[in-house]
Amino acid sequence: MSEKRLGNQFFESGNFLFSLMMLVIVVMVISIGAVGVVAVAKDSTTGTGSAASATTVEVTLTEFTISMSPSVVPPGNVVFSIHNAGTAVHNFAATDLSKRTADIPSGAHVLLDMGNVSDDVNVICEIPGHQDSGMKAVLKVSTDATPGVTETTMPVMTNAEMDKVMEEVAMKFPAKTAGLGAQELKPTIAADGAKEFSIVAKVIDWEVEPGKIVKGWAYNGQIPGPTMHANVGDKIRLILKNELSESTSLHLHGIRVPNAMDGVDPYTQKPILPGDTFTYEWTAKEPAVGMYHSHHNAQVQIPNGLAGAFIIGDYKTAAMKAAGSKLPDKDGKAEQEIVMVLNDAGTIGLSLNGKSFPATAPYTMAIGETIVVHYYNEGLMTHPMHLHQPTGVVVAKDGKMLDSPYMSDTIAVAPGERWTVAYTATDPGVWAWHCHILTHAETPTGMKYMVTAVIVK
Repeated sequence: MSEKRLGNQFFESGNFLFSLMMLVIVVMVISIGAVGVVAVAKDSTTGTGSAASATTVEVTLTEFTISMSPSVVPPGNVVFSIHNAGTAVHNFAATDLSKRTADIPSGAHVLLDMGNVSDDVNVICEIPGHQDSGMKAVLKVSTDATPGVTETTMPVMTNAEMDKVMEEVAMKFPAKTAGLGAQELKPTIAADGAKEFSIVAKVIDWEVEPGKIVKGWAYNGQIPGPTMHANVGDKIRLILKNELSESTSLHLHGIRVPNAMDGVDPYTQKPILPGDTFTYEWTAKEPAVGMYHSHHNAQVQIPNGLAGAFIIGDYKTAAMKAAGSKLPDKDGKAEQEIVMVLNDAGTIGLSLNGKSFPATAPYTMAIGETIVVHYYNEGLMTHPMHLHQPTGVVVAKDGKMLDSPYMSDTIAVAPGERWTVAYTATDPGVWAWHCHILTHAETPTGMKYMVTAVIVK
């Protein structure tokens, strides 16, 4: 077939007209796309919908604060530049806008593009307990704000001023505050010989440090709750009355009890309603360095204060026997046995036995005397507890005596763990005792939070 015949067929079939129409459509699409590209480019120069012209807010996360600079921005696009300067994992969330980061490891940096913002933005850390501990803030949005202006939020002190403030704080120790936690609760003896302990759960005003009064959740008006002792073989009744505004329950952590007494609603019991009472009853079958704490809305109730120590057996004698010659004790007897309950969240925050330095309690010893310490971690983070002197002998973990006790000056206590350590005083002086996560013990204005001291005479 000739080229002429092919051409005639092409024109005669109408294919040419169809092809011409398609060509016109393609040109129109390309033209529209070009206009769109120009429109987007123009949009990026004006800042509408673009991170290039957004206000960047520098965010610093620590335990337990959220600081922002600037803290007031004009309406428009906002990008949070977030740095976790703390020691724990945090996240950053504007829950009202359904914007949040993933969990941010210590030292990491992330960006969160908020898009166009016209109203104030409430932000929190969503890690359980962190919001209640203070990790919440508000980014203000105002037409009076100046774009791009960054604030300086850290106080500026000279070296002499810092030294003066640190000394003033240190010299307040031990500061007097209202309320003492972990006080001994003696049982009453029932007609059947059972040892009965009665506790009441209630929200109270609790002074964590001088002038800092929070809503604490307490057993018998104490944070931590009262310390209870019993012996192996005792029949025990622990009677809990709920005077909270919500339900609760009580779990005997580390203590051997029948399943019905485990305190885990709804599996082993119904929740204890406000105004109701529940009795936990069991026979102590073995020694225990036990905790008792809420197991209902526990991520709120425990950090806010609903926890305490329940010890079954004679750990003073057991600790001295286990430590043996590793301790330079003068007579082979422990003079003191104490509990040290660690917390780092909720309304109570970083604390030892419900108090923050300088309101923590000091401990007094004479040279040659021994103190047996039960560390309890009711918080959300591991805390390496360090006594400057003397070095301790670690004798038990979670109430179980170690086959090979060992010496250590720093003991890492994870959430839920109990470590038992014996210390014999060897040198006179005031010896600092603190969590060795430094932000849990120091601030630019001096010692704070999880710090106390042993005074050896």
